[in-house]
Amino acid sequence: DKHPPRFAGCGPHVFEILCISYSRGTAPCETLSQSRGPTAMKFKAILISLLILATSVLFIPQSQAASKGWRYWGYFQAAPGATKWTAAMTGPTVDIADGAVEGWSFVFSSDDVPSLSPKVKPDFAKICKGVKSDKDTKRIGLVIEYGSKAWAPKGESPRKTMTTCVRTAKTSQGIDVLGQVTKIRAASSGLICGLGGYPAKECGVEIPTPKALVKTK
Repeated sequence: DKHPPRFAGCGPHVFEILCISYSRGTAPCETLSQSRGPTAMKFKAILISLLILATSVLFIPQSQAASKGWRYWGYFQAAPGATKWTAAMTGPTVDIADGAVEGWSFVFSSDDVPSLSPKVKPDFAKICKGVKSDKDTKRIGLVIEYGSKAWAPKGESPRKTMTTCVRTAKTSQGIDVLGQVTKIRAASSGLICGLGGYPAKECGVEIPTPKALVKTK
């Protein structure tokens, strides 16, 4: 449940006087079913204060609770001449320009933890150094980073980062470039589940935030 817990303070001794419900983004609301005289109103105010205090003690704010996020293969791109990675806005079934660099990184991300782009810089000149161009093909730099042990699936270990230059047909898309270098396991939706057998079985799963990524005050 991605929403904060709900609280209803309607115990047997206060039910006839008030009921407070607490939910995200809303102030406590109360319903008075008895007399609205000064004594009742004063008693109501005291109960409101006590019940609001109880919610702050009994429930941990969402930002402090043990959060969850997703573990998956992140897709990044760098256009020809770019020096920084950009998170891809589409899947890999798009055309790639000659001189571009494609990046894949096995990442964890959540509302509080952004996905990490590959540590290897998208330096096309360096990655494709020594690979000659010709009129019939295009050259694409490719980086595949297998992530950290901190969020690796149980029983599996990240592989060594792969950096290579792919000479491919002029019409090749991102998925074609990737497929020339490693075996791809994908879901029926097109989501990339595994590269080169990593991870072995899972496909974009939700997991608790790894301890190494939990922010401490």
